[in-house]
Amino acid sequence: MRPRSIARSVLAMLAAALLAIATGIAPALAQAAQCHAPLLSSVPALPRPDGPVSTAPIAGYTFALSWSPEFCHGRADDARFATQCGGSTGHFGFIVHGLWPEAAAGAPPQWCPAPAQLDAEAVRGAMCTTPSADLLAHEWAKHGACMVQTPATYFRIERRLFDALRLPDMARLSHRPGLNAGMVREAFAQRNPLLRSETIRLKLSQSGWLQEVELCYGKDFLPVRCAARDWKPDDRTSVKIWRSAR
Repeated sequence: MRPRSIARSVLAMLAAALLAIATGIAPALAQAAQCHAPLLSSVPALPRPDGPVSTAPIAGYTFALSWSPEFCHGRADDARFATQCGGSTGHFGFIVHGLWPEAAAGAPPQWCPAPAQLDAEAVRGAMCTTPSADLLAHEWAKHGACMVQTPATYFRIERRLFDALRLPDMARLSHRPGLNAGMVREAFAQRNPLLRSETIRLKLSQSGWLQEVELCYGKDFLPVRCAARDWKPDDRTSVKIWRSAR
């Protein structure tokens, strides 16, 4: 299949999946609409591989959402994270960490030869969902290049997936007595009819603070049960949610 045909195929599958997910449901994303992407005079160079190169066939995807208040705790005055944590672009809740292709077994597709370099327009267009140019460069080089032919297409797929999600009220959730991983999964599933507990992984810090929510998708971009080897933590695991970057 030619590169343009691959991109069209991916976007067509995504469109069908989003229609199934979002029919009759208004997206609840407010933070990106309030964000003002910074002007960029340059874009980062693509990083060198930090792991093995794999061109395994794509069997599904992981869509990783980072909880920005926890990441920004203690980093609000760090110039390296000014866009995300400094407050000049609005206050972020969940941001897109990345969309990662997965293999049926073994090493996931990663660090494929990049068919295109980053450009300022594509990076700036993605900064309100992933407010770090360095992270965007890393995600495109490690993951996106194994999926589609241009960074703009990769970031557009991420944005459409993100816009289709209804995000829970994390401040209210953080106050629930005895909060655990099962409650967090339930909060996402209640807001998104096709999500179920077994399609959601959580990443916690060593002290139990929520760092990331990871959603498992099939090749058709519809939610699927996460691989048993990766499904974590147990529903009974206690969870804490940071509410402010300060």
